[in-house]
Amino acid sequence: MEETRTSIFQRPVWVAAFALTAAIAWGWAFPLIKVGFSAFGITPDMTGSKMLFAGIRFAAAGLVVLAVARSSGRSFKMDVKHDWWFLLAFALMNTTLHYFFFYVGMSHSDGSRAAILNSLSTFLVVLLACACFKSDKLTARKMLGCAIGFSGVLALNLGGADSGQFTWLGDGMIILNAICGASSNLMTRGLSRRVDVFVGTGYSLTFGGMLLIIPGLALGGTLPQINMLGIVCLLLLIAISALGFALYNKLLSCNPVGKVAIYNSLIPIVGTVTSCLCLGETFHAKYAVAGVLAALGIYTINKGKN
Repeated sequence: MEETRTSIFQRPVWVAAFALTAAIAWGWAFPLIKVGFSAFGITPDMTGSKMLFAGIRFAAAGLVVLAVARSSGRSFKMDVKHDWWFLLAFALMNTTLHYFFFYVGMSHSDGSRAAILNSLSTFLVVLLACACFKSDKLTARKMLGCAIGFSGVLALNLGGADSGQFTWLGDGMIILNAICGASSNLMTRGLSRRVDVFVGTGYSLTFGGMLLIIPGLALGGTLPQINMLGIVCLLLLIAISALGFALYNKLLSCNPVGKVAIYNSLIPIVGTVTSCLCLGETFHAKYAVAGVLAALGIYTINKGKN
């Protein structure tokens, strides 16, 4: 029991360091995906190719996590008869469906818009955690924080056509991605009761990635043009997935959801700024308003005691 209390993943300084690392890395994924699509010649209508690109990323990231887990002596023991169904369901929610929606949405939306819309996941986690776990209480502060955060998403969709409007293939897919992300966040606690979190993360990324690759190939997916820029983007995205998911899932397994989720306030900010800088996207004033409201909502939810 003492070892659990003093785990490095429960010490405030290290929780902050690891969560910030994951959040900043995920923020950079938005422009990297867009650059990767362009480098490989993947156009918005090439659904199979997008699934193949995503599948390669996550399957490779999962294999990296499993290799590190094996080399560090992590236990791969699990009750195969009773636990594989949960692991498969987690892989579908955390990787396959999550990132199918994400990649389709990213190809039909600005990276900056997608980064802010994706912050919906944090508020959904807070609300769902209160419904599912006795340790997470729905308080007036959390309700206020969610209201502020959702107002940021609404602010994102104000303005004329020249500043971006809601589309089902763009914003709609990113919202579905956020729902899947929130659901898989809650499932992480169940994963940690069945298998070592790092091992479970590796399996879910590998299986989830394969479940993207197979239908992607069936739909005629290819990487139309192979070049160094595309390969570098893909390698960076693999590293982001391996590092981000391994750290974040471990933190969720041994800390209150709200205390970890606060650091995701950086994701829309990093994603928006890097997308505008790297992709040359126009930085609309409402992006700043929406980003600030999203961050303020998450801060409000997590300040003080949960």
